[in-house]
Amino acid sequence: MKDKTFDDYLKKQLKNPKFKKEWDKLQPQFEITRELIKARIEGKISQRELAKRAKTTQAVLSRIENMTVSPSIGLLQKIASALDKKLEIKFT
Repeated sequence: MKDKTFDDYLKKQLKNPKFKKEWDKLQPQFEITRELIKARIEGKISQRELAKRAKTTQAVLSRIENMTVSPSIGLLQKIASALDKKLEIKFT
């Protein structure tokens, strides 16, 4: 039996119109979350430390990273600054 990768599974699921619609709807939030976690880990910064720097709470950062809330642009800007990063938003 051939081992399936996540990419193989995703490719198959994206052929389903309902799945694709939901995937497309969540894609921007997923990208924000992925980039936030990546920057935090690369900077070796805990959620608690980042929260302190961004003047928010660790619980808020946890909810963002768990994708249970959608952060405002203002909060994303504060987080980006706390990570010494620049926030960019693009329409493609």
